[in-house]
Amino acid sequence: MRPAGRSELDSLYFDYPRFDPPQRDEGPTQTPVLIVGAGPVGMVAALTLARHGVRSILLERKSTFNDGSRAICVSRSSFHILDSLGVVEPFLRKALGWTKGRSFFRGTQILEFDMPDSPDEKFRPMYNIQQQYIEAYLWEAVDRSELVEMRWQSEVTGIKDTDGGAEVTVRDPDGSYGIRAEWVLAADGARSAIRGMRNLRLKGENYEGRYVIADVRMDHDYPTIRRALFNPVSRPDGTVLIHKQPDDIWRIDYQLADDESSEEAMREENVRATVTSILQEIGHDGPWDLEWWSVYSANTLLLDDYRDGRIFFVGDSAHIVPIFGVRGLNNGIADGFNIGWKLAWVLTGRAGVALLDSYTPERRGATLDVFANATKSTRFMTPPDHGWKVMRDAALSLALTRGKMGALANPRQMTPYTYADSPATGPDDAGFDAGPVAGAMLPDVALGEGFLSDRLGPGFTLIVFGEDDAARVAETEGLAVLRLPATGPAARLYDARAGSAYLIRPDLHVAARWRALPEGAAERTLETLLQQQECTT
Repeated sequence: MRPAGRSELDSLYFDYPRFDPPQRDEGPTQTPVLIVGAGPVGMVAALTLARHGVRSILLERKSTFNDGSRAICVSRSSFHILDSLGVVEPFLRKALGWTKGRSFFRGTQILEFDMPDSPDEKFRPMYNIQQQYIEAYLWEAVDRSELVEMRWQSEVTGIKDTDGGAEVTVRDPDGSYGIRAEWVLAADGARSAIRGMRNLRLKGENYEGRYVIADVRMDHDYPTIRRALFNPVSRPDGTVLIHKQPDDIWRIDYQLADDESSEEAMREENVRATVTSILQEIGHDGPWDLEWWSVYSANTLLLDDYRDGRIFFVGDSAHIVPIFGVRGLNNGIADGFNIGWKLAWVLTGRAGVALLDSYTPERRGATLDVFANATKSTRFMTPPDHGWKVMRDAALSLALTRGKMGALANPRQMTPYTYADSPATGPDDAGFDAGPVAGAMLPDVALGEGFLSDRLGPGFTLIVFGEDDAARVAETEGLAVLRLPATGPAARLYDARAGSAYLIRPDLHVAARWRALPEGAAERTLETLLQQQECTT
């Protein structure tokens, strides 16, 4: 919502463009991939397909980007994805990186945590940037791509299966028409129309905790960190989260009491009164402007299967996660990147169709991992009943005098999921004592000028340590070979010696590793992973 007298898209800091509907020919359209929903997840999927040479049509029912800051915390792993897609530069210019968080109980600091960071990391652990900018920067890349056709003001009204894919009915201001697609990616959000048309339901747990999001513009000199206020004077028995964003916009999330109605809490005068009391408590007595506000609940919901025939569900259409630990947007970006490369490799004949069977176990597994961590945070941030609240407050009270108890207030920030049991993950050599296991996301390391992540190919990359003749591998289509010294920072991080090797997937996850690479093992493993044959290596 916007303050009285301002329209829905009348922002204090962002100029919303308005996009016209497509100029289209009569008759049905055909495309290898149809993506429904042009939020960050849908655009990441489209750019991933394009990176691997596959054309797509991207539909969006609105005429511009989403309003309000919405998802603002973008993780290091997501920045690596943006980097691999060649779109990270505007994000780095605008976003605010941060590494630290502080938690307070009744006005007293009980915890200060630092997320892992070092000169070996190309990106900071977390960045704050409003969702409008995320969508605008991704859209600029989509608009430049010759392999992505964007259609604004285009709403899906029907979908049915065909022998070779799906036929989708689309309505725009000029009427209705059909699109025939071999594959459909449903990235149309938490209220997914595609999910409803397929009679699929999200299942899981709904939490009673409700939060108001309020974006305010003010000149406030507190550093870019995550602040959590438990039981503050401004919101007794509640929780408040505060984040700095670009353009002097501050995001304030505050919990509603059980006896507060969402309707009353969303009234502008009530939002202003609450924000005023919170700002007074954190020591800001200067002027401020109200930009936008909304309300949300903390839920853990997901589909039983992220695939329905020729349709794949990505992002919020497949799962809804609590914001605590900033996993929603980042989980969705990983979804789009994951299915994007797999679908592209199948469509271009570089992989068998069975590779697509790995999408649900990998990304649904990632969601369940998010639930396991986010549920702990949600119960702490938003106790589900009186008993939980008593235990939470007792722990916070102890933290005032026993510093170690403050660790309970750590939000457990998002970390990439390890695809250890995936059919698209190969063998993990038991000879390693350390280093990333098969299925883990590639850890970065500085290599003189640049980073390891800068040297990866667009397809699979085999990292071979040393010049061992036994580890000779020829580059082929879809497989690049990167040789690194058997000593030094990369070898130490990867627990490698001469002849050790790591096979890295296009989505930056370790496909397999060998303490000493046997002749032909990399090629056989790659063929197995891409064709989903029985692996004997």
